[in-house]
Amino acid sequence: MTAHTDIDREGWVGKLPHFIAPYAILARLDRPIGAWLLFLPGLWSILLPRAPWPQTIRLILLFAIGSLVMRSAGCVVNDMWDRKIDRMVARTAGRPLASGALSMKQAAVFLALLLLAGLAVLLSLNRAAQILGACSLILVALYPAAKRVTWWPQAMLGITFGFGAPLGYVAVTGHFDLCALALYGAVFFWILGYDTIYAHQDREDDALVGVRSTARLFAESSKPFLCVCYALTVVLLAVAGFWAHQSPWFLVLLTAPAGLLAHQVWRLDVNDPALCLALFKTNKFVGLAVAIAFVAGRI
Repeated sequence: MTAHTDIDREGWVGKLPHFIAPYAILARLDRPIGAWLLFLPGLWSILLPRAPWPQTIRLILLFAIGSLVMRSAGCVVNDMWDRKIDRMVARTAGRPLASGALSMKQAAVFLALLLLAGLAVLLSLNRAAQILGACSLILVALYPAAKRVTWWPQAMLGITFGFGAPLGYVAVTGHFDLCALALYGAVFFWILGYDTIYAHQDREDDALVGVRSTARLFAESSKPFLCVCYALTVVLLAVAGFWAHQSPWFLVLLTAPAGLLAHQVWRLDVNDPALCLALFKTNKFVGLAVAIAFVAGRI
C-alpha cells in the first residue's frame, strides 16, 4: 500500500499562525469528520424521544459544541498515549507530538483547557446526564490502550465514541431504558464497522509495530464482517424507532442510510487506503440520513 497521511496542511489550518497550527492539527480541526461522527449519535438520541422542539434545539446546540470539544480532547489523549507508535506509522508520523512540533507539557495544558470547556457544556445538562458524562471520561482515557491488549480496539471505540447516544437520550428524558439501549447498540455496531474500514489504512504498518485491530484480524475477509455490523445497525435502529413510537415514515426513510452502508461494503477495497478513507468519510451522510429519518418519524 502507498504511504500517505490524512493531515490536511493545505486548507485553512495551513493559513494559521505557526504557533497555533500544531494545536489545530493535534485537535484534528483540519479533519472535522471525527467531530461529526461523535456528534451524530447524540443528535439521533436527542431526536428519538420526540421532546418539544425548543428543548430539542437547545440540546442539539450544546451537543454540537460538546462534540467538537471532546473529540479534540480525545485526540489529544490518544496522541499522548501513541506518540512513540505514531512515529513508526506513515499516516501518523506528522502528528504534532510524534514529530516534536508540540511537547507533552503543551499538550497537557491544551487538554486541560478543552476539558474545562467540556465541563461547562456538561454542567448545562440535567443531573443524570452530568453523572453519565463524567463516567465517559474513564472510557476516553482507557481507549488508546485497547489496541495494545486486544484485537478489538474498534469495539472499545464503539463503546466510547458512541457514548453520545445514551448521554443525549438521558439529557432529554432523565433516564435510561431499553429504547436507549437499542440505540446505543446500533451506534456500537455502526462504529465497529466504519472504524474497521478506517483501520485498513494502517494495516501493514500496524503489523510491523504490533498494533492490533479488526482490520488486521479480518483482513481480506472484512466484507462479511461489515455486512453483519451494518445489518445489526439497521435492525437495532428500527427496534429503537419502534419502541419510541416513531411513525412509519421513520422506517421508510431508514432505507436511505441502509443503502449507503451497503454501498460502502460493495465498494470496499481493503488494499486501497485512499478509498478506505473516502468510504469512512461517507458515514457523515449515513448519520445525517438517520437523523432525517428520526425527524420524519416525529410526524
